[in-house]
This record gives sequence, structure tokens and C-alpha cells, in this order.
Amino acid sequence: MSQLFRIIARRSANGLRAYSTDFGSAPSAGEHSGGARLWKILSFTVALPGVVVCMVNAYIREKEHEHDERPEFIPYEHLRIRTKRFPWGDGNKTLFHNPHVNPLPDGYEDVHH
Repeated sequence: MSQLFRIIARRSANGLRAYSTDFGSAPSAGEHSGGARLWKILSFTVALPGVVVCMVNAYIREKEHEHDERPEFIPYEHLRIRTKRFPWGDGNKTLFHNPHVNPLPDGYEDVHH
């Protein structure tokens, strides 16, 4: 058994040596010194304008939907279940509650008040 282990260890060591020398040595810093400069240029010329375009697109789409009517409230039994009160406010509204979009279990707020 120990002879088999030595043969396997010798072959794997030879294979690792051959593998590590096939690709040459690791690149020096001088060969890749322009990488940081390239990514800096790409960030300012591609990434930032891309973010600006996405923000403008989101703003325009939100303005288009600003005056849309909300859907009719249907009191489904499996939605808006409250088994215990929320620890903030009146205990019935979620943390980021929007009275125009998010109905309470019994309907929209502005209809009831």
C-alpha cells in the first residue's frame, strides 16, 4: 500500500511541476500597469453616463404613471393578514406604507376617511 501511495504522490508532483511551468511565470506589475487607468476611463465614459440614462428613464416613466388610477380594492382573504400589530404607528400600517398604493385590510384609507 505504501508503494502505491509513493507512485501516486510522485506522479501528481511531476504533474504539478509540469502544470506550473507550462504557462510561464506570473506577470510583473509593469505589464499590466495600464489596467487601473483603463477601468477609471471606462467608469467615467461608460458607467456614469449609463447610470444617468437609467435615472432619466425611470423619472420619465414615473411621470407617465403619475395620474394612473389605482385598481379596485377586492378583499381577498389570503392578502393583508394581520396576526399581530406592527410595533410602530397605529400597528395596522407597514413600515413603508403609502396610502395611495397600499390598501389596509379593509380598503384604501382615503375612501374610509
